[in-house]
Amino acid sequence: MTILSKYALLLVDYCLEIKQGEKLYIRSTTLGEPLVREVYRTAIARGAHVETELSFRGKNRIFLNDASDDQLVQMPTLYKKAMEEFDAFLSIRAPFNLREDQNINAAARGKRSAAMKGLLHSYFERTATRDLKRSLCQYPTQASAQEAGMSLEEYEHFVFNACHLYDDDPAGSWLQIRADQQKIVDLLNQKDLIRYKCNGTDISFRVKDRIWINSDGQTNMPSGEVFTGPIEDTVNGVVHFTYPSIYMGKEVEGITLWVENGKVMKWEAKKGGDLLDQVFAVEGARHFGEVAIGTNYNIQQPTKNILFDEKIGGTIHMAVGQAYKQTGATNQSAIHWDMITDMTDGGEIFADGEKIYENGGFIVF
Repeated sequence: MTILSKYALLLVDYCLEIKQGEKLYIRSTTLGEPLVREVYRTAIARGAHVETELSFRGKNRIFLNDASDDQLVQMPTLYKKAMEEFDAFLSIRAPFNLREDQNINAAARGKRSAAMKGLLHSYFERTATRDLKRSLCQYPTQASAQEAGMSLEEYEHFVFNACHLYDDDPAGSWLQIRADQQKIVDLLNQKDLIRYKCNGTDISFRVKDRIWINSDGQTNMPSGEVFTGPIEDTVNGVVHFTYPSIYMGKEVEGITLWVENGKVMKWEAKKGGDLLDQVFAVEGARHFGEVAIGTNYNIQQPTKNILFDEKIGGTIHMAVGQAYKQTGATNQSAIHWDMITDMTDGGEIFADGEKIYENGGFIVF
């Protein structure tokens, strides 16, 4: 069995749990065709009805730079139907150029974002209850390898190892991760006041009656994190994010946020700070929608890809903007931006005053 066949089996059977007669929508680029083909083959063998969308190089850039106002507010027909009616959705990232969209028409981007808000709401509503089973994964491309500072061969190994595809039974490995993370979730679901503390960061928030989620590889592949949404007006302190990230095609490094009663009051970055100004002008973006702890120790280096970086074992992350409904959080926004900090050098997490985590790992199990 090839590595892509193992990948497809994991995605179809473990992540999406595809059953006969279900409708599956697969979205990728033409570069992702080898994995799309294997997923298609596996899903068809399960009796699914499969639709595919393969974007070409520059598609989004062309659209946002050249579309009329009427075109900008027109919903994509098949994607809309899939988000509202299909049973499963698989998004396979396979980028041509990670900076392709960084200088596109800002006004057009804003109009498109506003037009898609209702569809985004449907997506979050349905995925929260798994009425729409969804998974996000990565197909290794040269663009992502270069961004990560790796050769394509090195990056392929990185991606497949993060997904446990070299294990004899990848699905079994993820089931064990689910069991291990459930211990963390059970502990955190009994707590209220959480505090993240490390170099440049001392921030606290309350989570009483919010639900911590065990992210075990079903909705993201790879995964390896536990997350919830903070009570919106209880986030206080300062947080410094040590890892760089790319958002809307732009790289931002050294982000520091000052927060009072849930609202980001001040911000700065060592690089790309103008993007922060742009993001925080969006409704709901100055409040937090997610707080989380990364637990995938097969990932030990940042690659400027949030799918992997937010899962790094020994990190925490916080997201400004849209919350996940399944956590009980309520913040709404067109933005959801995860920002990550390393906890392996003196980082601590306290729960109701008790230290439960130190130097990148839990100390209570």
